[in-house]
Amino acid sequence: MKLGVLTVLFGGQPLEKALDYIKEAGLEAVEIGTGNYPGDAHCKLDAMLKSEDERKKFLDAIKSRGLEISALSCHGNALHPDKKFSANSVDTLKKTIQLAKLLKVKTVIDFSGCPGEGPNATKPNWVTCPWPPDFLEILEWQWDKVAIPFWKDMAKFAADNGVRIAFEMHPGFVVYSPETMLRIRDACGKNIGANLDPSHLFWQGIDPIVAVRELGKAKAIFHIHMKDTKIDPINTAFTGVLDTKHYGDVQKRAWVFRTVGYGHGAEFWSNFISTLRAFGYDEYLSIEHEDGLMSTNEGFMKAVRFLQGLILSEKPGAMWWA
Repeated sequence: MKLGVLTVLFGGQPLEKALDYIKEAGLEAVEIGTGNYPGDAHCKLDAMLKSEDERKKFLDAIKSRGLEISALSCHGNALHPDKKFSANSVDTLKKTIQLAKLLKVKTVIDFSGCPGEGPNATKPNWVTCPWPPDFLEILEWQWDKVAIPFWKDMAKFAADNGVRIAFEMHPGFVVYSPETMLRIRDACGKNIGANLDPSHLFWQGIDPIVAVRELGKAKAIFHIHMKDTKIDPINTAFTGVLDTKHYGDVQKRAWVFRTVGYGHGAEFWSNFISTLRAFGYDEYLSIEHEDGLMSTNEGFMKAVRFLQGLILSEKPGAMWWA
């Protein structure tokens, strides 16, 4: 396995300065944002697609420091009912896939997206319960008429470019759990898999270890985000986990994102990493920092030091004892 970072948290720095900092921290890989929600601070798609010199300069900056690109990330909402919004998300996704081919990066990360309640909607509608029956009708339309047809076509487009699509399972979108991940993969093909981020599973009551086992059996894990969640048992007992308060309202929220190790300890994370290897994933672990109680530097460095003691960086040896 190789430890890396989603470079969006260093978006205020020039690429070269960010890479120097990342290399000095002891990491081996970078995940680069190319637009949509992650922004494109370090990778301007149109310029990169147009110019071989720009691509060479970009790759040289990364490779000369002994780093690799783990993935290109363009999390958006290609299914958004606002046509302008969805068109921008789709355009960015397609260009990211084309750039990934040119850079020889095999994984592009996105959200699965979320449509509205029907053809005339203007805002997304994320269904979370089966009753009243309107909700199941909405859900059926979203999957059968929008999500599956779109992602079938996009999975083929990616495959034709030698690239695979990794969905970050995230509430608010049609794919938010291992179950929905396998559903869209079954419908749209094996070129769609998961960018597994435990932080989005914890607060839903999903066990990330079970998620790894089931998705690993299906060979459906394409990338990993390393981010933690701290659940406040007192607030949760009052509000439940479907908490819409701003992430900055730490004292009142049912849960908040934390740097790895500050929501769950080494026992969980060592088990998580070991289970990944046991079920077939031995690639990149990409740190994502969204901890409202820490600075960028402190949150990042605490994650690095914590994970450096846990990551399995060497291949397993022969079982001389068996």
